[in-house]
Amino acid sequence: AEPLTHPCRPRSRSPPRCWLRSNPYQASLLQDSVRRYLQLPADQTVLILHAKVAQKSYGNEKRFFCPPPCVYLSGPGWKLKQEQIKARGLGEAGFRVCGYMGLDSMGSSLMETQKLSFEEQPDAKGFSCAKALYISDTDKRKHFRLVLKLFFSNGQEIGTFHSKLIKVISKPSQKKQSLKNTDLCISSGSKVSLFNRLRSQTVSTRYLSVEGGAFIASARQWAAFTLHLADERCPRSEFPLREGYIRYGSVVQLVCTATGVTLPPLIIRKVMKQYAMLDVDEPISQLHKCAFQLQGSDRMYLCLSTDKVIQFQASPCPKEANRELLNDGSCWTIISTETVEYTFSESLACVREPVSPVPLIAALQLTGGGDVAMLEVQGEYFHAHLKVWFGDVEAETMYRSPKSLVCVVPDVSAFGSDWRWLRYPITVPLLLIRDDGLIYSSSFTFTYTPEQSCIPGQQVLSDIPQDSDKLLDSIHQEFTRTNFHLFMQT
Repeated sequence: AEPLTHPCRPRSRSPPRCWLRSNPYQASLLQDSVRRYLQLPADQTVLILHAKVAQKSYGNEKRFFCPPPCVYLSGPGWKLKQEQIKARGLGEAGFRVCGYMGLDSMGSSLMETQKLSFEEQPDAKGFSCAKALYISDTDKRKHFRLVLKLFFSNGQEIGTFHSKLIKVISKPSQKKQSLKNTDLCISSGSKVSLFNRLRSQTVSTRYLSVEGGAFIASARQWAAFTLHLADERCPRSEFPLREGYIRYGSVVQLVCTATGVTLPPLIIRKVMKQYAMLDVDEPISQLHKCAFQLQGSDRMYLCLSTDKVIQFQASPCPKEANRELLNDGSCWTIISTETVEYTFSESLACVREPVSPVPLIAALQLTGGGDVAMLEVQGEYFHAHLKVWFGDVEAETMYRSPKSLVCVVPDVSAFGSDWRWLRYPITVPLLLIRDDGLIYSSSFTFTYTPEQSCIPGQQVLSDIPQDSDKLLDSIHQEFTRTNFHLFMQT
């Protein structure tokens, strides 16, 4: 998330009356709930992992999505909600989470979707995956989304959640990829999954994953890795990253998105008929076969052996110096992946409706000058029953579209700080709250900063006495003349 920072300043005029705000009684109740939430957050997170492309099935065949779409449930709010259901005397079976996943073109019939049963992992996350989903050739779309419906086992609906767009392809491209058509190319910094399948047998599929801080080959779970393009001219210890599309022969690094565990620098090679091609430098495409040679090693490649990840030494090809013979475990299939995360908290609300649509914040845009600042919240799944909150302070909010909310930035005095005496930055979390009290947290924050002229140790308008009203007027005028600043930080 990218926190927003801007100088504080006094507010002298009210926001437009057409903007919505809760009535004083409701606002007071909500504020108490938000304060308790901020002291002890009880979030519920739904994380969906899926491939960025899907291969179409033809006729009676079923090309199941590989890697299979996975769902993770995390956060203390799940256990708290289950305890609330259990306290109503519904028994142990009443609070288990179950779900169904299918394609967004399917009807409402649950027979057309795959049932998901969640199991608790050692890290307390719930996990399930949809292994039997596929797209038929009768479906003529070029893109689709996955739809996840979650319920408690007592029948109470939790909500509906969508994946990101998935591109449909006929089969992996065998042609040399051109950067003019970047849809199927893989860029540096994007997320990928790697899997190995012996003799095209589905049951033999193993996915590169991480467990206990070590790389493993798993038949059940897969990890998303950020694939970075490295600068080969720099020392290995520095490993600066570069932008651009990944090409064969490039030095790359794989970083697990969940754990941060990394592999040493690797040279990615194209695989043809179990040979690593040393002289190919074309762009990498989706579902290509590739191999990963350890940089600086003597023909050592990343390899799986049952459920372990080991190093394998390739054999040189006497007749063709530009080839090296690999074993089956050293040949990986690469595919881009997507992640979408939904977070909400109903621990302090009396929520009777499903939590969906869960809004997703993608970016913030601060605009305006003078004494009123406007913040545009950009993202997806917004609706008219949402209000923007800065910590425990509600902001006047206007619904613009499903992708945009606009609010008036509250004055810093709402947080108990007089703008005239603000000496240190005040950072507050940015929340979206539904009318019924359902809280949608985000990874974004908003920071009020004192103007440079107000920072202790700096002389301000030395020709004006420090206790003079003219000093405050001058500072106010300086605030008004200065535009709001937007500082982006990764």
